[in-house]
Amino acid sequence: MQRYCLALDLVDDEQLIREYEMYHQDVWPEIKKSILDADIYSMEIYRVGNRLCMIMEVQDTFSFEQKGIADAANEKVQQWERLMWKYQQALPVAKPGEKWILMEKIFSLT
Repeated sequence: MQRYCLALDLVDDEQLIREYEMYHQDVWPEIKKSILDADIYSMEIYRVGNRLCMIMEVQDTFSFEQKGIADAANEKVQQWERLMWKYQQALPVAKPGEKWILMEKIFSLT
């Protein structure tokens, strides 16, 4: 098992943030399937203000590269990503076209 933490910002607008959260109360089944098919077995998103933090727990077979390839070939995932981009904005440190950014773990109690 591996755990990853990623960050992304939302557009700082209360109405858009509410809409974004509503979409995540009923994520499309095709999106859930694409996540599970990528060997991700747990995913949570947390929010403070307009900052998001996603925690993913994955199988040893998980690959960000393979997930990206599969997502690019999945029209429903692309439709979801286009829709979500209405609500999301890149972090100031993001490279062009980069959305969720992998965070670096700097502390662990265990």
